[in-house]
Amino acid sequence: MYRDERRGDERGRQMVSVLAKSVPAFIPEGMNAVGFDTPGPPEVLQLREVPTPRPQAGQVLIKVAYAGVNRPDVVQRQGHYPPPPGASPLPGLEIAGEVVALGEGVSWPPLGGQVCALVTGGGYAQYCLAEAGHCLPVPPGLPLDEAAALPETLFTVWHNVFERGWASPGETVLVHGGTSGIGCMAILLGRLFDLRVIVTCGSPAKCARALGIGAAHAIDYKAADFVEEVKRITDGRGVQLVLDMVAGDYVSRNLKCLAEDGRHVTIAVQGGAKAEINMAVVMSRRLTLTGSTMRPRSKQFKVLLAEEITREVWPEVEAGNLRPVMDRVFPLAEAAAAHRHMESGDHVGKIVLAVSHG
Repeated sequence: MYRDERRGDERGRQMVSVLAKSVPAFIPEGMNAVGFDTPGPPEVLQLREVPTPRPQAGQVLIKVAYAGVNRPDVVQRQGHYPPPPGASPLPGLEIAGEVVALGEGVSWPPLGGQVCALVTGGGYAQYCLAEAGHCLPVPPGLPLDEAAALPETLFTVWHNVFERGWASPGETVLVHGGTSGIGCMAILLGRLFDLRVIVTCGSPAKCARALGIGAAHAIDYKAADFVEEVKRITDGRGVQLVLDMVAGDYVSRNLKCLAEDGRHVTIAVQGGAKAEINMAVVMSRRLTLTGSTMRPRSKQFKVLLAEEITREVWPEVEAGNLRPVMDRVFPLAEAAAAHRHMESGDHVGKIVLAVSHG
């Protein structure tokens, strides 16, 4: 059989695949993972041994090389963002690594293939389940730490800027948190798809970094009123789209930044979940307010989104034109330090955990 495999015999390959799928002994019963028992500060994150999951129909098991760290992980650890029903209680919404087992009905990705994936939880572990349709192939030349830093921000920004926000070439977009993972991805996609991206940042140094990544303008919101700065930059016309991660009292200010028929898309509520706005302004200027969360969306929705990203964006990844902005890589056992670093606000781009690699 193995001679057949080396000679490229198709039946031999199929037999090897079947054996790999049917011998769970190759996968350990237990694995190292980071989780927490009760919500709290970063120190509640602890390395522990937990059972290794097994893929169900439509799923794959990935040996995780790297896992992305995202703001929703922090909010979950704090007790404010519980996983959806059926999801792993472990943090971690994006991973990259090797496919080591296939669930029933899965024909792609192949065993042994390197993929990155958007997951609903469980990324802070040596092995993680992913829906096959939520995986993207890691092209040659893309390091696995960078691959792990792509799915969460890419899925989120693509859906909210281009699908919900209807961004079109030549338009101007205001993005808060310009050097966050989301902000950096918005800048990068804007550059690729002919959007003029204005960002807000919390220091001159971060503004300089955002401009270096590709932002058209960067506003230090601690030193200037971003509403007045947007008016100045756009000659009073305003922007067509605001991508908002703050909410709260930012919403009414954001609306002042919008041009007529502008769109406001909220993806997080770091400044508070409630906002007071003048609905007469919304009506008279024909503004659209919307928003979304990615994690609880249906499996089929994410499959369709992955297919669109594969068509529209992944060729840019394969060509080397889209790479995430990387901040720091922490070992899995230092997940608490990674969370502290994120909460400090000192990072620019993506924070990643090294799980098993080499």
